[in-house]
Amino acid sequence: MKGLLLRKYMSLMGVGAAKIDLQLPKEDYCCGETVKGVIQIEGSTVDQRINRIDCELIRIDKNAKTESLIDSTTILTSTVINAEEESERNFTFKIPENLPHSTKTIVYRFRTRLSFNKGVESEDLDIITVSQMSG
Repeated sequence: MKGLLLRKYMSLMGVGAAKIDLQLPKEDYCCGETVKGVIQIEGSTVDQRINRIDCELIRIDKNAKTESLIDSTTILTSTVINAEEESERNFTFKIPENLPHSTKTIVYRFRTRLSFNKGVESEDLDIITVSQMSG
C-alpha cells in the first residue's frame, strides 16, 4: 500500500508520469500540406487523469533568438490513462499556406503536451522542415 501511495505522489509531481510521443511519417512538409501522424501515450505506474493533449507548431528564429506560436490544436480532453496502458490518437495538422520556408536560421517544431491534474505535463518535441509548395 505504501508503494502505491508513493507512486501516486511521484506521478503528481511529474516523476513517472505518462509519456507522450508524436510520430510523424516524415520530416519534410510543404506549405499548405496536411500533416498526418499518430500520438502515442504510454501510461505510468498508476492511473492518471489526462486533462488534454495540445500540439503547437512553433517557429524558431535562431538569429533573433525568438520562438513564435504559428498555430495550435487540442487533440483530446479529459480522459483516464490506466497504469501501463498504451494508447494512440490520430493526429492531423494543416501547415499554413503562407508560412516562410525553413532555412538555417528559421526552424519549425511541433511541441506536443500531455496535461494532467495539478498542472503537471509531459512534453515531446519534433523538428520538421517546411518548404514552398512544389509545382
